[in-house]
Amino acid sequence: MCFRLGWGLKSLSPESYFQFPTSISGCFLVPKFIAMAHHIQLGNQTISPTELPQLLAEYQLLPQFQREVIINKAITDIELTPQEKANSIEQFSQQNKLTTPEAQAAAQQQLCITSQQFEAIATKELRIEKFKIATWGNKLEQYFLQYKPQFDQVVYSLLRTENSEIAQELFFRIQDGDATFADCAKHYSQGTEAQTGGLIGPVPISQPHPAIAQKLGTSKTGQILPPMKLENWYVIIRLEKLIGAQLDDATRTTLLNHLFEQWLAQQIQNTPISIVNGNNSSLNQPQLSIALAV
Repeated sequence: MCFRLGWGLKSLSPESYFQFPTSISGCFLVPKFIAMAHHIQLGNQTISPTELPQLLAEYQLLPQFQREVIINKAITDIELTPQEKANSIEQFSQQNKLTTPEAQAAAQQQLCITSQQFEAIATKELRIEKFKIATWGNKLEQYFLQYKPQFDQVVYSLLRTENSEIAQELFFRIQDGDATFADCAKHYSQGTEAQTGGLIGPVPISQPHPAIAQKLGTSKTGQILPPMKLENWYVIIRLEKLIGAQLDDATRTTLLNHLFEQWLAQQIQNTPISIVNGNNSSLNQPQLSIALAV
């Protein structure tokens, strides 16, 4: 499958492109007017299209380029109503202090983009959000149940010390009611939690050390657990509160973002990017191109 450079140029016929064959499945299509005429002028330095792939690689910009290409391809068919488009452009302009035609024109000149490209940039976030909803929106409840443990939050108390005997003594003192967890943590805990009397949270249950998270997930509220050894520490924990996640607007947004990034990572893995040599018979000279196996 061929990958085309020059999105938005739908009026160009197939004959308007040079086709660069690649060493992997697919090819890279470059509009002839870009290959023959367009270059980047940076002060007194002229950067030709043949230099650009190597420079993108040298400056470590190819991964970002790859990401944006995949996203743009995914949202190509996402349509906005005139009102959605106008609102997106207005919001984008407000956020970037481009509230006058002169400011927008100056930004377009600085970024070397057309007004159509400016519009595409301004509406991109909304088109991505609509793509997420169109792709996963009707399956969110199913995904929520699958990922719910990652969204549950906990409040817990933690005390850690490098001395096993001290840890054991403090455990019994707290368990027997001779001292409070907060007082023991303030005086004996050797981590930053000492400043809060050992109290941590609310935090996602996936945030603590996996061994701690596992204990918290199976503990009863108020239950203090005997010291356990974690690396160089002896740790005492007590579950204060388990906050079960709800599929509210915030969780929906988080879940959609998670699914999108997961999908995008898979797409990036399945779409390797490389710089290959091609031969353009019309130009009769070797060309460098960027190939995406799609």
